Amino acid sequence: MSIQERLSQLLKESEGWERKTTSVPGIFLLKLPSSKTGTRKEALAIEINPVNPATSSPTKKRGIVIRSAIELEQITKILTNPKISKLASKIDSVNPEVKSKAKSTDGSDIIEI
Repeated sequence: MSIQERLSQLLKESEGWERKTTSVPGIFLLKLPSSKTGTRKEALAIEINPVNPATSSPTKKRGIVIRSAIELEQITKILTNPKISKLASKIDSVNPEVKSKAKSTDGSDIIEI
């Protein structure tokens, strides 16, 4: 089954807010439900969410959600700005260290991308 067919099947058959693992660690597919008012139809999105290397589980409840190629380009431009890296380092220096707790996953139903 092609990636296009798998994505179409995922859009049709999965529940709203269902997250599917991909072959790239930290990249998930997310089914967005339609809006209650009907102004937005259900759709698929990419979720970028760092994973715990020991468990392959997402480290955050919700990551960065990307709904289109245009959004990806905009986010990439923002994240490649050198000021973001400097700001993150400064935040690390003032924040207390945080220990993460992650749930384990069985690794089933991974979508190859």
